[in-house]
Amino acid sequence: MIVSAAIVSPLTPTLASSRMESSAATNQGSEIRLLTLALAAGDEEAFRTFHAAYFDRLLRYLIVVTRGDEQGARDALQETFIRVVRHVRGFDSEETFWSWLTVLARSSAADAGRKRRSYWRLLTSYAMFWVARQPSPEEIDDSDEHLHALLLEGLGDLRGEDRALVEGKYLRGTSVRELAAESNLTEKAVESRLARARQQLREQLFERLKNEKEN
Repeated sequence: MIVSAAIVSPLTPTLASSRMESSAATNQGSEIRLLTLALAAGDEEAFRTFHAAYFDRLLRYLIVVTRGDEQGARDALQETFIRVVRHVRGFDSEETFWSWLTVLARSSAADAGRKRRSYWRLLTSYAMFWVARQPSPEEIDDSDEHLHALLLEGLGDLRGEDRALVEGKYLRGTSVRELAAESNLTEKAVESRLARARQQLREQLFERLKNEKEN
């Protein structure tokens, strides 16, 4: 009996290989469903497994989404993990789970970008208002990028508690009441610390800009 070459060709899946592929896909789907259901139930071991399996993959994806901004990608990644914990449900395949993860990641990156832009606009407006009212022999004018770099230096000089309050208020949009509860302070104390931090940032920015002009 002659066996057709088309049947034994390595390019044509045999019945056995098709069954193996189907079995592998089924096993993978079962593993993803077990993992995602465990995540939805708040299982810590499941989260560690998920974190190990998807951290690098999601970070690479977000670096592309943020156009090479690694710090922005890492910030968005942390927010993505938070959203996974809050909203995960059972998924029947790795493909649909990954598609859902990328939607969360893109949304987290977009939100982080909007918050950063709002944060810099607000701090820059404070900075330029302060600079404009200083007695200076010449007008001080700088690009947004340079102002942002100087503001970052100023933030680094703030006390840890004050920096956390500034970032909470102007980056995350947290209310004074919520900040007071988080930091175990009164609302009046939070407002006082924020005012002091803004004053310090403005003074440091002006001094840095003035020194650059004089040197």
